[in-house]
Amino acid sequence: MFEHSSLRVLSLYEGFFSGGARVLHSTVVAGLHTHGRQVHSALSLHSEVRRESLLQRMEDDPRFLSLRAAGVRIASLGRSTDGDHDPRTFTDAEMDVAAREATGVDVVMSLKEQPLRLANHPGFPDRPVVACLHRSDPEHSGEALDDLRAAADSGRLVAAVCCAESTKQAYSAAGIPEHLLRVVPNGIDLTRFHPLRRVRRMSLRGAAGIPADATLVTYAARYDAMKNPRLFLAAARAFVERDPSGHVVMCGAGMTIDNPGLTADLDEAFADRPDLRERVHPLGVRRDMETVLAMSDVVALTSAFGEAAPLCLIEGAMCGAIPVTTPVGDSARLVDGIGFVTSFEAEEIAETWIEAAARRGELRGALTAARQRFSHVRMLSGYAQVLEQAMRGTGLRVAA
Repeated sequence: MFEHSSLRVLSLYEGFFSGGARVLHSTVVAGLHTHGRQVHSALSLHSEVRRESLLQRMEDDPRFLSLRAAGVRIASLGRSTDGDHDPRTFTDAEMDVAAREATGVDVVMSLKEQPLRLANHPGFPDRPVVACLHRSDPEHSGEALDDLRAAADSGRLVAAVCCAESTKQAYSAAGIPEHLLRVVPNGIDLTRFHPLRRVRRMSLRGAAGIPADATLVTYAARYDAMKNPRLFLAAARAFVERDPSGHVVMCGAGMTIDNPGLTADLDEAFADRPDLRERVHPLGVRRDMETVLAMSDVVALTSAFGEAAPLCLIEGAMCGAIPVTTPVGDSARLVDGIGFVTSFEAEEIAETWIEAAARRGELRGALTAARQRFSHVRMLSGYAQVLEQAMRGTGLRVAA
């Protein structure tokens, strides 16, 4: 169990929108606020964000709603990515809001590097900052990486929580002092993500229009080059061609036929076989991923770069789906003993999906044994320790 304190923490969000890092960070904030003596609040730079062709409003976001339900107070600077403001500057009115929200707290926790441009502003109250890092490619963070370095150089940054060893290694190589980097592995709520009885699983498939005897592969990702959706669709084409019972579902922001990019990719992948395309189901953003994953035989990741410790692999595995991933970030370490790692070749990926589905029964025991490793209770303990050390000013010295 983690140590309790009266710590007051303000989380900075770039915005509330679909994505694994926001799911995880909101789980941490809600968990520490609800189960400890810590008091958490949040400040979002944007009240609405356009990503993957979808305008996502803060008040509609499941993460926002879950934090509110946990009693976490949330404020916003009210920005919209559809506006014409300079993202690097802040108005006096915006800084008044930021100062008000930060004045009464002990520690500021930034979700990724992007909000640090606000924390580094001379008008922002002087508070120790803990950055939460969720990528293995800091070079793709653009100016946000410079903001992280600036926070470290100024002494504002007292710690950086890395969700994976690959994250720690990458940011250390990018110039962030290693003594600031602390690995706290990702975890999930095991009461939400768990296998279902066969009867219930088949019933859910029927309601979703998926045949009871289908081999079902689920892809949970936003429509982004990092996630490599074109590779996924190439593998999906090979998979449904080889397995007459094969079906694929695609979940996440931009994973709908309303997205012209995805539609073009589908047209290209299935140009000569529209009959096969009927077994590919773009479902978009889902609020019941535990249900989708529990119906699945395989959870797939085809990312090209940037991943650290992908939540979709953990969530899928804990629901009984076998994880199959490309070798990015800590993915290979995550699925060791419970899943498979492939190359970036579509044919190999498709074959591995078929093998993974066939070996579900064989791997069931390993999936059960791995559950405690992925518990969010351990994750909460790790975050709580980092925040408490930040408040006490003891700093973090991580063993090699």
